[in-house]
Amino acid sequence: MKNIFRLLLLAFVAMLALNLNAREKELPKREFRGAWIQAVNGQFMNMNEAQMKQYLVTMLDNLQRANVNAIIFQVRVEGDALYKSALEPWTRYITGKQGKSPGWDPLAFMVEESHKRNMELHAWINPYRARTKGTTKVAPNHQSAINPERFISYEGQLYFNPALKENRDYICTVVKDILSRYDVDGLHIDDYFYPYPVKGKKFNDEADFRRSRAANLGDWRRENVNRLIKQLHETVRATKPWVKFGVSPFGIYRNASENVPDGSATNGLQAYDELYADVLLWINEGWVDYCIPQVYWEIGHKAADYEALVKWWAKYASNRPLYIGQDVNRTVRAADPSKNGQHQLPMKMKLQREQKHIQGSCLWDAASAAKNVGNYRDALEQYYHRYPALMPKYSFIDKKAPRKVVGARLIDTNDGKAIVWLTEKKKKDTALDEPWRYVVYRFDRKEKVNLDDPSKIITITSKPFYNIPKDTKGRYTYVVTVLDRMQNESKGVKCKVKL
Repeated sequence: MKNIFRLLLLAFVAMLALNLNAREKELPKREFRGAWIQAVNGQFMNMNEAQMKQYLVTMLDNLQRANVNAIIFQVRVEGDALYKSALEPWTRYITGKQGKSPGWDPLAFMVEESHKRNMELHAWINPYRARTKGTTKVAPNHQSAINPERFISYEGQLYFNPALKENRDYICTVVKDILSRYDVDGLHIDDYFYPYPVKGKKFNDEADFRRSRAANLGDWRRENVNRLIKQLHETVRATKPWVKFGVSPFGIYRNASENVPDGSATNGLQAYDELYADVLLWINEGWVDYCIPQVYWEIGHKAADYEALVKWWAKYASNRPLYIGQDVNRTVRAADPSKNGQHQLPMKMKLQREQKHIQGSCLWDAASAAKNVGNYRDALEQYYHRYPALMPKYSFIDKKAPRKVVGARLIDTNDGKAIVWLTEKKKKDTALDEPWRYVVYRFDRKEKVNLDDPSKIITITSKPFYNIPKDTKGRYTYVVTVLDRMQNESKGVKCKVKL
């Protein structure tokens, strides 16, 4: 009888563990939940300061409702700036004229507003693009006007020549300037390296290739990009070691073939062969801190199946934090092949969270998610993101947990009751050691304290206090922890209250 009881108990414990693991995968405590806010589509064009600020604040408020925790904000579209810069001209994507100041600083505003909502702000630059097709005239202080010999024109657009060391150095100078003057949490580049090819049209870098004496054009171009990525990473680390350097490459690395057996089961343009972006090398060498492949297609897409690509990236790109770039509009337009009348968000989220090496996703584009296209935001808010999430760990940058708070106690204030705490700082502390945010958990008095349960997080805040809602009644145990800039979490400090 005892053996039977023991077996039943072991079976129950195993089942409970499986259920907890399933719940953790379904609603993880740590997850990157990003959204791209772009300027290149002209959504800010000719807005005045008040209009653009209101537009951005409304978007951030809606994304906050869905527990988005990272904003990737485009600040350099074509060798220009959505911030005050002594190096590059103001973008035309606000005022309509390159070099014309909008009278305020959008990047400074977005850093402040994002941090106010406990969201990270990643500054997104396009490194090589210098002029888009819609730009007919550049400002006198644009690099293509100052050093025209460093650029190559291709199909109506202009590009910094990737072969030139002068261009690599200049791009890194721009990055150092951004990081030095703005409290950004990340530096982000997108999928534009060598230009997307147009059939029958050559990118005119033949003279540079001949001078290099390299044996293979493709390998030479990839090495040019590799040098920039490595130098960017070194620049970020040397300027602010807590800033994360991320890339969002085109969603197909290489198609599987007889010569490329480890490629994905796809049949489309390839980042490695056509854009000369050797993303796996950057990941494996540690030159990027996170990767967000743009897997924008549908489940069942004939040339680029979402399921096949998500599984491929999870298998081959796991040496750095991996998130999936999601296309909001395509997702809600595509029907779930297994359920009538349902779009593909539930199935995509299930596939993503089933892969243990995938730690989050990023929404393209933020405006569509904020506007709740196809009830996408509602689904995040009510289910997939219904609890706040801490960021994934970047232990290869820093894995030391911060010191816990010094006490946590209940006090009376003019606005009601609040839990307050203190933090301890020491002279030897660096920016990586200092408190960055606080997490407040709440448990019923008889409930076991479990800091792995995201449903118990009631706030993530930069303030050393938590105002308890006036209608809160009962006995509770509050627990306060400290987060540092890399989202390492301290031990918790309890505060038992009777309300």
